[in-house]
Amino acid sequence: MSDGRGRVYVVATPIGNLEDVGARALRVLAEVARIACEDTRHTARLCSRHGIRTPRVSLHAHNEARRCAELLALLESGESVALVSDAGTPLISDPGERLVRAALDAGFEVVPVPGPTAAVAALVASGLPTRPFAFLGFLSRKGRARREELALCAAFPGSLVLYEAPARVERTLADLHAALGPRRVAICRELTKRHEQVLRGRLGELQLGELRGEVTLVVEGAPADSGPAPDGDADARIDELLADGLSARDAARELARELGLPRRDAYARVLRRRG
Repeated sequence: MSDGRGRVYVVATPIGNLEDVGARALRVLAEVARIACEDTRHTARLCSRHGIRTPRVSLHAHNEARRCAELLALLESGESVALVSDAGTPLISDPGERLVRAALDAGFEVVPVPGPTAAVAALVASGLPTRPFAFLGFLSRKGRARREELALCAAFPGSLVLYEAPARVERTLADLHAALGPRRVAICRELTKRHEQVLRGRLGELQLGELRGEVTLVVEGAPADSGPAPDGDADARIDELLADGLSARDAARELARELGLPRRDAYARVLRRRG
């Protein structure tokens, strides 16, 4: 697969069901000189199933700088490289961005080979509006960054799609409920696998059992009638309430009552103002 100029093929692979791989993806994986994998052992199962013997190398956060140099040298020689993740589309909350950027900066072509993505699969199965939507990946785990992200979630008018590890799902759902209120939510797990499950309900109401594997959350966007109060009025009152020693939750409750704001929007404003 060479016309004298190497290419990077960004190849989507199944998110669970190995039958969800396209003919073009298999052809590319078989014809390139090297497959850059998040985990070579994981990709080996797909390659073995389809008789693909292309050499595989790991590409992850801990070796990406060194590996990029090796792969760029391969591209310079006229060979092409496929980039895959363990599941779904590379770069979507997975490694590979550095390689793609380096290849483009060096003048090489980057070619997408589309296929499965858990975020889109969850969105279309959620029953929530698909336009607009925002993909957030994983929220920051703590601190100001997480609070700011939750505040942005509260204000966004479209569906929100997030990834989360099973051990952190309950905490994330609780934080979303505190910031957004009882919006509709879909909790998607084991998508395309034998035990695929989509739980639909409202934040603060759904009861979770034991969860395994990465979870995709789809949350309803902000209602159309949740217009903001004048920023100056709201910010000044927030400063007063916090100075009086109120917690963020209590300040939001009082702000919502005084200014006629939905409580979830008031809470988002308080978090944003508090920083």
